[in-house]
Amino acid sequence: MVSPNATGSGGGDLPIRVLRRGLVKASDPSFEPHVASFSNLDLYAGEGQASIVCLYPKLPNAGDFQAVVAAFESVLPSVLNVFYHYAGRIRSNPSSGLPELLCDNQGAELVVGEVQATMASLDYGLAEQSLKKIMLPYAEDVTLSVQLLSFACGGFSVVWGNNDIVHDGHAITMFLRMWSQLARTGSFIDDGPPNHDRSVFRPRSPPSYRASISDKFAMYDHHQMVNGLTAHDSFVERLYYVEASDIASLREMASTKLQRSSRVQAVSAYLWKALAGVVAASRVHEERCCMGWMVDARRRVRAPELVPAMRNYFGNVAMYAIADATVEEIRNKELAEVAAMVREAITSIDYDEYIQELVDWVEEHKTERRIEKGILGLGTPTLNQTVFASFPLDTDFGFGDAVLAMPMWDFERLSSGYLSVGARPGGDGSWLVNAYIWPRLAAALESDQQHIFKPLTAEYLGLA
Repeated sequence: MVSPNATGSGGGDLPIRVLRRGLVKASDPSFEPHVASFSNLDLYAGEGQASIVCLYPKLPNAGDFQAVVAAFESVLPSVLNVFYHYAGRIRSNPSSGLPELLCDNQGAELVVGEVQATMASLDYGLAEQSLKKIMLPYAEDVTLSVQLLSFACGGFSVVWGNNDIVHDGHAITMFLRMWSQLARTGSFIDDGPPNHDRSVFRPRSPPSYRASISDKFAMYDHHQMVNGLTAHDSFVERLYYVEASDIASLREMASTKLQRSSRVQAVSAYLWKALAGVVAASRVHEERCCMGWMVDARRRVRAPELVPAMRNYFGNVAMYAIADATVEEIRNKELAEVAAMVREAITSIDYDEYIQELVDWVEEHKTERRIEKGILGLGTPTLNQTVFASFPLDTDFGFGDAVLAMPMWDFERLSSGYLSVGARPGGDGSWLVNAYIWPRLAAALESDQQHIFKPLTAEYLGLA
């Protein structure tokens, strides 16, 4: 069948012909069906479809796409033996109504299709004119939908469709890395088996948490959010690249003799100053602006019972950190001073305590749909980031590195800006950024004389 505009995102028509759609099951005959409960941190992350989109340039021979398909069909069963969540289905518990995972080896979805267009013909500066066009829809209960599409130019794409409640950014990139290692070498070289033991995050009896934990959240109710037209007209979804040399320059400017800023801190400081400039120029007065980060807490916990469990932990351990300041303060401070504020916001948290209190808080609010106020974005302008570039990534499963590997999802009616930052495959240190931001912030970034955020192009990716 031909599926124009397969994502339903309104980005225009792209002729996609689905050739096959089937299920790939784990191959281990000893697999026993069971129901796995999600941890409170998984419930905190919530259900929501997301994807990692990978693009591969032209293959040497016309028949090589069949070899790509064959690789997935032959290797996926073995990968699913250790990542069995991806062969299961999300369902609601009949008693509690809470989501749980039915691990019955129904199989991961595998879709094979062809695109009657070249990769170079897509407008990579706009998500809805490029990557979102090749993301095919899949059922809400599916935990993994692998979508392989060949292009008229001889290149191909791989979309790893998944669900946020199963894992965070660290875990999905661990899966991709281990998949590539197994497909290329026949074994897991660098990583041991994933840890699926969600019992490490248990609530206390009785649950205990500070009032400040509850103060972080608001009801996630569409009736209390901006309407669809307002969201559509207020935000754009741009794709950018940030060269390693520009990140290094920002890092030098954001560092002092006593304190060297990280790449994330330096770029965050630059973005916060850009946001403050846009807010200051708004016709509607706003005194403050915020920056937020999804922080991988695996490397920040110190409790003896958690540290070993966090190695290869497959689940959600992403914590939200937010910093609030006046617009004038951010505008007037030097980049190094703003970077210090970023560092303080992320590192001052006691993550052992924060995790336990959040687990306890979720225990008493499981049936409520809530979200952090900073991510909801109503009120103070807030720009959030999740940095996949912090996680090791391997996209070479036998056919060379991808030229692009980028996290993608729909932001619906959120009123905060959001940047999903991925590393450019190949290890040159450059970043690829999916930015859901206000049009005026996009204009400010693109017109800045430093040219840090450059619109992504087919030429930059080597596809033209």
